[in-house]
Amino acid sequence: MLTVKDTLRSTVKLTFDGRVVKSYHGPNARERFDNEVKILGYLEQQGCKFVPRVLEADPVEIKIITTSCGSRVERIDDQRLHELLAELETYGVHHDDPDPRNVTYRQTDGRFCLVDFELATILPDKTPKP
Repeated sequence: MLTVKDTLRSTVKLTFDGRVVKSYHGPNARERFDNEVKILGYLEQQGCKFVPRVLEADPVEIKIITTSCGSRVERIDDQRLHELLAELETYGVHHDDPDPRNVTYRQTDGRFCLVDFELATILPDKTPKP
């Protein structure tokens, strides 16, 4: 596996078959894990195709395995980032970490994607009903 991110909050590794393994640590690791799993599940239900899909969630090891959304972009202009985040909100989610480091580019379809949903929120008027 190739380590693509290793910070105080998480470690992200890319497997040779293209899956992404994210381990959470540091402050509020459990809450961030739970939130990302919830948000990505919600986005999958909404049919959002430009975010990772959770393949496995391990609450004991506090890690997820997801599909890959391409490689991280070196730069993206502010207008394109704003458009991407606005598009995400049409699916009912506010990212809450609008940094270019959370944008990837998927060459298979020429699509910018978003990753890292630890801090994201479901918009109040989009909250699923029990």
